[in-house]
Amino acid sequence: MATKKKAKKAVKKVAKKKVAKKKVAKAKTKRKPNPAFMKPMKISSALATVVGDKPLPRTEVTKRLWQYIKKNKLQDKVNRRNINADANLRVVFGGKGTVSMFEMTKLVNKHLS
Repeated sequence: MATKKKAKKAVKKVAKKKVAKKKVAKAKTKRKPNPAFMKPMKISSALATVVGDKPLPRTEVTKRLWQYIKKNKLQDKVNRRNINADANLRVVFGGKGTVSMFEMTKLVNKHLS
């Protein structure tokens, strides 16, 4: 009985060694940003009060918007996906007091041209 258990363990060890072969690493290529997102956009006067008035790419507008939200503590404490607008953001959000972060990007795009 004891010899059968030892034999089974030996077979399992051999099987594990065969399975654990070296995996070939894929060559990593650096991800290229989409040029459409990197194009500087004209910013409306309402949005300029929050992110600045220079033309910026969409990605930079989003970064600066989040900096403004975090600096002024406008993210909802209970539901962190919601943004509570102050006077400047209320104009950008079309008069809405609370906006989800997903809806925010849609509303901000209206202020970019």
